[in-house]
Amino acid sequence: MAIPRTRPGAHPTILSNGFRPFFLLGSLFGGGAILFWLPLYDGKLETFSAFSAVDWHVHELLFGYLAAVVTGFLLTAIPNWTGRLPLQGLPLLALVVLWSAGRLAVFFSAETGWLLGAVVDCAFLLAVVIAAAVEIVAGRNWRNLKVLLPVTVLLAANVMFHAEAHTQGVTDTSRRLGLGAAIVLVMIIGGRIIPSFTRNWLVRERPGRLPVPFGRFDTATILFSAFGLLGWTFYHDHAVTGSILIAAAILNAIRLARWAGDRTLRDPLVLILHASFAFVPIGLFLAGLATFVPEEVPAAAGIHAFGVGALASMTLAVMSRATLGHTGRELRATIGTCVVFAAILLAAMLRILAAFAPAVATLLHMAAALWIIAFIGYAVLFGRMLVMPRLQARRPANAA
Repeated sequence: MAIPRTRPGAHPTILSNGFRPFFLLGSLFGGGAILFWLPLYDGKLETFSAFSAVDWHVHELLFGYLAAVVTGFLLTAIPNWTGRLPLQGLPLLALVVLWSAGRLAVFFSAETGWLLGAVVDCAFLLAVVIAAAVEIVAGRNWRNLKVLLPVTVLLAANVMFHAEAHTQGVTDTSRRLGLGAAIVLVMIIGGRIIPSFTRNWLVRERPGRLPVPFGRFDTATILFSAFGLLGWTFYHDHAVTGSILIAAAILNAIRLARWAGDRTLRDPLVLILHASFAFVPIGLFLAGLATFVPEEVPAAAGIHAFGVGALASMTLAVMSRATLGHTGRELRATIGTCVVFAAILLAAMLRILAAFAPAVATLLHMAAALWIIAFIGYAVLFGRMLVMPRLQARRPANAA
């Protein structure tokens, strides 16, 4: 039976499904936050936040941008999992308002007080976890409850972030916990959608070797990697942690090699998923090396391989595909979409290089410029699709 995508109502199109407002606002915020970050980093601007400049930057990309995109994905994927109607209309608007209030609360937390800012900001992810759990349980889709575990850890990391910033003046543990939770989410979701979408394309376009489907090896790798990232959170400079992270990098590289990405060069929408996931083992490897030779391999290299590489590029890849599929359009990358993908991948590589050469400010500025091009480019290319009604000529695509 076809899954109904929307419920008739008086709400505007942008409130008909979770991906619409959160992908649009997330992309605009992601690009705008880095545009603001450069003069903030140079000391030419300042926030009214209780956070330091670096902490505001980290927090708003991790718990602002990423939380928005994860919400958009979950609210769109869960109806596919459960067969229930999506969250839309006023309940969806309430989540959008709550996310927006969190951004303002964090930005002005020095004026309003850190505790009020923390409560308003953390309320969003709490509401998302509750809403998603209610839908999954109501649909008796028990196996996908595990997806909410890293999202719940992300919520806990956000609470810890506010507390750590207030008590210690700077965050350390909480940012690694949040980043680790996000990477585990990429391992889980990416490990399912990348082989699936790759298989679909290869069966249609290039019969032959197919991706190995999600199995016990993937589950074991995710659990082992999560254990390593947990060690990285609390014992980031311990040799055992470094060894586990390097081993996890090798295991995730093997996972990626099993998905036949080398056969997808003709389809940018599929290829970008493989290229994005490649930053997971790269980030694990760099984070592991940093525990052994911190003088040669700075911690920032692994962090930005995770943040700019794995998270930013993967979310842009998923946002692009989901927007096309769920608005009834052909799953085909235009030249503009390819520019967006190339910009974010190059931004990731330059940002990692900038960590090794912090004195070369040009690398940092080039990476930031490419990031902005990627995110604002997505908003320009896909914004109209997100606010306009779905094309009715096509059947709903399994894009999320």
